[in-house]
Order: sequence, then structure tokens, then C-alpha cells
Amino acid sequence: MAELLDVEKLEREVKAVYRDVAQTPDGEFHFEMGRPLAERLGYPPEDLDQVPPEAIASFAGVGYHFDFADLQEGDDVLDLGSGSGMDAFVAALYVGESGSVTGLDMTDEQLENARQLRDTAGMNNVRFEKGYIEELPFEDEMFDVVISNGVINLSAEKERVFEEARRVLTPEGRLAISDIISETQMPESIKTDADLWAACIGGADQIDDYTSTIETSGFEVTDVRENDRYEFISEQAHGACQKYGVKSVSLVAININDKY
Repeated sequence: MAELLDVEKLEREVKAVYRDVAQTPDGEFHFEMGRPLAERLGYPPEDLDQVPPEAIASFAGVGYHFDFADLQEGDDVLDLGSGSGMDAFVAALYVGESGSVTGLDMTDEQLENARQLRDTAGMNNVRFEKGYIEELPFEDEMFDVVISNGVINLSAEKERVFEEARRVLTPEGRLAISDIISETQMPESIKTDADLWAACIGGADQIDDYTSTIETSGFEVTDVRENDRYEFISEQAHGACQKYGVKSVSLVAININDKY
């Protein structure tokens, strides 16, 4: 299916959406944003109180997975598609000064905002790098945990994303993510529509295919839960939810593949 998708158009569409998120977080989008969403998904208010409020205002995640991530003092964490930086800042609270958090994003405006918020907050254990989740600009085994929130569904090369995540993880490292999936396979007309991909609908894999792709990449998926408190807000997205069971899940997977 992916070969029939205009991937260049998809990238343009996604960048345009998240450029708008960075510049006008109070605009109209197909998804909800901000602190009420974060708290409803499960983020502890005491964590959010320690994060720059501007990062929370642009938060557009689809679930909560920090309990799955089980971050420890000293962990090195990678956030795929870090956006506003909120998850990176939350992760920094858990890993402390002896740990590090690296956010990766392809949208210049998101990176600029996140770096400014980082500098203002003085969170010296956080950095934000430009790059693509399908081709990570990092050495092997650099991270103890990889996190991501509502981003991997936007990629036309999910197998590559998970292979790259495994590559940069230490042995037994954890992948803790929230993402959009579907209960049933969607038709070609949706799967090849770049506009619907950018709306977090077209790229939603059927859940069994999604977890199978993760495990084929060298992980063991150990827990999956549905985020029933996440809802799309556009009419177009509601239709896909009803017809194909498009919804949010969080999961955790362990890197079990022997790299040697």
C-alpha cells in the first residue's frame, strides 16, 4: 500500500499540520490538545506542574505510557516525534540529572519552540535534534528507553521505524508508545490518501499487523491497553472510528533480539 502513497506529499501535509500546532496551538485541528487532554489521558498533575505550560498547550498526544516506560534515575531516553517537548520534559523529571532525554522531530518550528522552552526552564538534561524516525541520527545502543506519542502512525515505513528503535536501544531496552491503530483493515482509498494520513487516520495499521511489525523487528510486546479516554474531534475522524474501529492504544515492548 505504501508504494501507492505519495510520501513526499504526506511529509508536506504532516509538517504543515504540526507547523500550525507549534505556531497556533489554539487553532482548529482534528485532534484535541492541551492540559485537559493530558490529564484525562493519565498524566499526573504534579508532573505537569513541573513542565513548561507552553509545551503542554501544544501537546497533541494520544495516550499515556510513562507507567509502561518505567523510567529510572540515570536512564537515557529517546522521544520519537517530540513535537512541543512535553513528553521529553516529563521524562526528564524521572531520569534526573544523571540521565538524559533526546527529542527527535522533523518540523523546524516545533524544534525551535521546544529548545526555547528547554532553555527557559533550565532543563539541561534535555536536547532536541532534527531528524526522521525512519532514519535515526544516533549510534547503536545509545538509549535505555524509546518513547513516542501519536507519531508512528504518520510514517509510511513503520517497519523501518521499529527496526531503527531496536538498533538504538540497549539489549533489554524498552519501547513504550501510544499510537493510533484500527480494529479492521482499511480500504486502499484511505490507505493511499496523504490527507487522511496527516489526519492520523490513513496510516493507522490494523492492531494485529501493528504488533506483529513490532515483534518482527526484534521486540516482544508485553502489554497493550486501549486508551478509551482519547477521542478524535473532527467529523471525518469520527466516521473512521465508527467504520473501522480507529482508536488509540498504549503498549510496551522489550528489545529481545540478539544483535551479535
